[in-house]
Amino acid sequence: MTPVELSRTVLHAVRRAVDAGDLAVDLHGLPDLPRRVSVAPPGPGGHGDYATNVALQLARPAGQPPLRVAEVLRPHLVHAAGIRDVEITGPGFLNIRLDRGTGSGLVQRVLTEGPRYGYSDLLAGRVFVLRVPYDVRAEVLADSLSRIVASQGGRVEVQHEESVTSSPPSRPLSVADGTLVLRPLPAPEDPTALGPDAARWALLHPAPHDRPRISADHLVQRESNPLFRVRYAHARTRAVHRNAADLGFAPQPARSPQSTADADAPANADLDTLTETTLLRLLADHPRLLSSVVPADATRPDPGTPSRLTRHLVVLADAVIPFLPTVLPRGAEKPSAAHRARLALADAVGAVLAGGLSLLGIDAPDHL
Repeated sequence: MTPVELSRTVLHAVRRAVDAGDLAVDLHGLPDLPRRVSVAPPGPGGHGDYATNVALQLARPAGQPPLRVAEVLRPHLVHAAGIRDVEITGPGFLNIRLDRGTGSGLVQRVLTEGPRYGYSDLLAGRVFVLRVPYDVRAEVLADSLSRIVASQGGRVEVQHEESVTSSPPSRPLSVADGTLVLRPLPAPEDPTALGPDAARWALLHPAPHDRPRISADHLVQRESNPLFRVRYAHARTRAVHRNAADLGFAPQPARSPQSTADADAPANADLDTLTETTLLRLLADHPRLLSSVVPADATRPDPGTPSRLTRHLVVLADAVIPFLPTVLPRGAEKPSAAHRARLALADAVGAVLAGGLSLLGIDAPDHL
């Protein structure tokens, strides 16, 4: 279950509680409850896979303390498909633990959708206007925003205005007349010498209000270069897939992360399981990140989305690189269900890395 799907599940639980008369809230007259409720990894003191503050949102209109609202919502949520348990913490946070059996469904979904995993029709029929100066960073940012909005079914129209000066604008991002005016801090120098891929990464990785760093560091093939780590991780997933084909076995998702460890697994099997769980969470979070390009009930795209996407890809790459050596059999070891499941997970990660880079306008080579 992805965060977007979990958000819908929570909202459905709220509606069931209202329809059953357990919660006296007029959802139609509640502007603070959008089409998607917020779900995120739990903070300090939290438990489970995700947490939501929906009970705190509903407390005032329901005329009840947040803790009581959480207690009312819990039974409507705990029996939903894909949810194993729900725990209430703090003033009324609902901490949700997912059914681990949903992991295989998630991996299969990514394998089926490939690099288009996370695409939706959430913004179908909506058109957003971006006013862009004749500045290389603003142009690249507008292009990536257009790609991400299109992945959610929307469309972006770009209008150009005068170029920006080398001095920082008073407001790097501003909104006027219903149009998003893109004014990121311009690059200190022309990034063309870096080549198209490294140049785009250099311009998109920092937040729009941060000055991009244009240097040859974006070209070096070492761990200190985030772009190299992302592209290397993708290339390694493809190499592992080719090696598995040579050994005669294909990907097959496991029913749970734990099922990827055989009874005679090595001593670091617990570490592998933790890594697999982390990878599943990052895969599940990808659609939420793409759908957040236009926040719930907002009228304009969020210019920080491409930067967040680069950081998401770096975290995913850093998580999968130490996992890949566990995918292939070692020595005289025969390919097992665990190897097929790990290969499926590696292929899924590779698909998300390729799809994410594509939305940034960056190539994802199979060989590096």
